[in-house]
Amino acid sequence: MDKYLTIFLITLVTGAGGLALGAALAAAVHSPSDKMTSALLRFTAGVMLSVVCFDLIEDALEGAEGIFPILLWLLIGFCCTYLLNCLIDRGAHHGHTHGHSHGSAGMCACGRHSLRTAGLVLAAAVALHNMPVGMAIGATFAGEEAAGHSGILAALIIGLHNLPEGMSIAAPLLSSGSKPSRAIGLAAVSGLPTIAGALLGYSVGAMDPALLGAALSFAAGAMLYVVFGELLPEAEELWHTRFGSLTTMLGLLLGLALIFSHHH
Repeated sequence: MDKYLTIFLITLVTGAGGLALGAALAAAVHSPSDKMTSALLRFTAGVMLSVVCFDLIEDALEGAEGIFPILLWLLIGFCCTYLLNCLIDRGAHHGHTHGHSHGSAGMCACGRHSLRTAGLVLAAAVALHNMPVGMAIGATFAGEEAAGHSGILAALIIGLHNLPEGMSIAAPLLSSGSKPSRAIGLAAVSGLPTIAGALLGYSVGAMDPALLGAALSFAAGAMLYVVFGELLPEAEELWHTRFGSLTTMLGLLLGLALIFSHHH
């Protein structure tokens, strides 16, 4: 089979398919409670923190000439995602039509728009993250020593960690009243950049370390905003409990386990 077709099919299944499957699992749980949604958001925040701290930033530092470019692109990714959040908020007429409830910032009286925003912003951040991840997978396929096997393993690990991300994209959308088909479709679309990135990475063969480091740092900054600006605040709003910190820790441990299995 043609190598490009092989990479396309593998990343389609593990990238878009993994996210869609995670969203479908979330949709299978009818009318998830606030506690369940909160726990899922916290768990996913832990997974994303693990990916950012132990994978993306570490890989970005390997080809970096200094720490300043990494910090700069982290900040740019964080700020761009914040602006994206503001645009989506405005598009949903957040805070204008319904007003705020109990003086809570960023929360409509109906309690729906901020959850929808969280799902959309998370989908956009996952899409940003999947492009450099796909490039790394494609480059692995292009390596002579790997002979394709490491690329398949990397793609499978990405598919596994896409499951909770797909669930986290769908959960707030479903809670805000979106149809399951729309939530699953959005999750799948957010995985498509993995395919484009993998094909590009394979074509290039050897990527410029500085360029790859910038892309990874940007994605890390975007994910950090989603964690601290969206997921954890929304989770706290839905369910105020100290138990939530344990859920986040479990997510972080799962993310670390997936990363360890990826590198070994």
